[in-house]
Amino acid sequence: MEIVALQERNHLFDEAVQVFWKLWGSEKNYSFYYDSMLHSIQTVDGIPTYYVLLDNETIIGTYALIRNDLNSRQDLYPWLACLYVAPEYRGKKLGSLLLDHGLKEAGKRGFNSLYLSTDLEGYYEKYGWQRSAETYGYSGESIKVYEKRIVK
Repeated sequence: MEIVALQERNHLFDEAVQVFWKLWGSEKNYSFYYDSMLHSIQTVDGIPTYYVLLDNETIIGTYALIRNDLNSRQDLYPWLACLYVAPEYRGKKLGSLLLDHGLKEAGKRGFNSLYLSTDLEGYYEKYGWQRSAETYGYSGESIKVYEKRIVK
């Protein structure tokens, strides 16, 4: 298994867009994912970057480092988003592997903290993430913000 940035495996682009969109999107926003991921390949500062966890070139997990997770806290970044591990691969600490990878990648880009928003209870805390703020989504709902400091 390996974690790769989508830029490193351009031949997986169309499949990766489908995976991210089906997991996180809706029937109306395919173009949002396609456009965001297309332009992430061309970024010069490394944000946004979409990552896939591969098992023999099969996408079994995902995450992204993005500038904003569609919430009101525009002052906080980068954000870890779209964390996913396929059900048949769960229980093997692959989510933790993806989280650690995201922290290392953000650290390489000079950031001191990484943020995420979630409605999950208990998952991120067991990996040392701290609830640090509250944010609001575009429809006004309250969302918990978690932060983890990056150890360099």
